Amino acid sequence: MPLVKKYGGVVVALTLDENGIPKTAVERLKIAKNILAEAERRGIDKKNIVFDPLAMAVSADKNGAKETLMALRLIKDELCAKTSLGISNVSFGLPRREYLNSAFLNLAIDEGLSAAIMNPYVKHTDIIPEARRALLGEDENFEEYIAFAEGVIPQDNNLKKLDDIDLKQAIIKGLKTEAADLTKKALVAERPLDIVNKEIIPALDIVGEGYENKKIYLPGLLMSAEAAGAAFECIKAAMPSGESATRCRVVLATVKGDIHDIGKNIVKLILENYGFSVTDLGKDVPAERIAEEVLRLNAEVLGLSALMTTTLPAMAESVRLVKDKAPSCKIMVGGAVLTEEYAEQIGADFYGMDALSAVRFVESVNKT
Repeated sequence: MPLVKKYGGVVVALTLDENGIPKTAVERLKIAKNILAEAERRGIDKKNIVFDPLAMAVSADKNGAKETLMALRLIKDELCAKTSLGISNVSFGLPRREYLNSAFLNLAIDEGLSAAIMNPYVKHTDIIPEARRALLGEDENFEEYIAFAEGVIPQDNNLKKLDDIDLKQAIIKGLKTEAADLTKKALVAERPLDIVNKEIIPALDIVGEGYENKKIYLPGLLMSAEAAGAAFECIKAAMPSGESATRCRVVLATVKGDIHDIGKNIVKLILENYGFSVTDLGKDVPAERIAEEVLRLNAEVLGLSALMTTTLPAMAESVRLVKDKAPSCKIMVGGAVLTEEYAEQIGADFYGMDALSAVRFVESVNKT
C-alpha cells in the first residue's frame, strides 16, 4: 500500500488473511472491509481497489461457487466496490470445464462482477442447466453434470442393495456407510490386513486408474477415498495389538509464507486411505520445523506444497535443510506454480502433478 500511495495504480485485493481463505462469503466480506479501512487510513481511494473473493473448485467443495457468488453480491451491495474473479478455478477436476466456466461467468455477472480473468479465445455459451445446478450445489456428487458432460445416463447408486455389492464395489462407488458395514461383516471371517490388501487397496487402485484415464473425476476420487477411510476405521478398531495396517511414514506441509492447503489436504486424505501414516504440519510451516518433524518421526517421505511464486524460495530452503539433516528421506513437491524442472532444480526427488501421482510415488518408496 505505501508503494501504491507513492506511485499510484490499482490494487487487486484477495479476500484472504493469515488464516487462509475463509469458507463463507460473510467472512470474506469482513476481510474486504478491513482492507478498505487500511486503504482509507493510507489515503488510497476505494475506486482503486478491486476485490477478488476467490473462486474455489466446486469438485472439492460443492458450496464453493455459491459462497463466492454471494461474496460478489455482498461486496457490491455493502461496499459499493469493484470485483474480479479467476473464472476457470471453479471447474478444476471436472469434465468439459468450458460448460462450468461459462455458467459461472454468467452467474457472477448477475451478482455484480466487474472484471474477469479468463481465456478470451474460449467461446462462452448460454448457461447449461446441468452446469448451473452443479455450481449451485444442487447436484449431489456432480452425478448429473458428469453424466451430461460424458453423454451417458447416470447410474443410481441407491438401486443396489447392500447384499448386491461387495466391499471393493462399495469403495469404487464411494458408498461410505456400506463400505463400513461390509468391512464389519468381513472382519468376522477374515484378518484385518487381508481385507486391506485384497479389497481396499485394489479398489482404490481401480479408482486411481479411472482417474488417470479421465473416466473418473475428482468428486468420485474423493468419495472413494472417504469410503475407504470408513473401512479403514473399522480395520483399525479390529487390529490386534502389535499388528499395523500402516505402511511408510509421510510428513506433509505447506511451506513458510504460503497459506493454501486444499491440494495438500486432498493428498493427505488419499494417502491415509491407502494405509500410509501421514503427519500433516499444516500451512505456513518454517523449514526448521519441517526438518525437525522428519527427523523425529524418521519419515521416509516428505511432501511440500506451495501455491504462490513468492514462497518458492521457502520450498527450496525446506528441501535443502531436509536433504542436509535427513538425506534418506525422499521429497516430493507440488502446487500450481511448480514445474518438474523447478523440482529438479531445487533437489526434490519427485514432482507431483496431482494427488494420485503423489500416492504412486509414495507407493514406490514403500516398496524399496
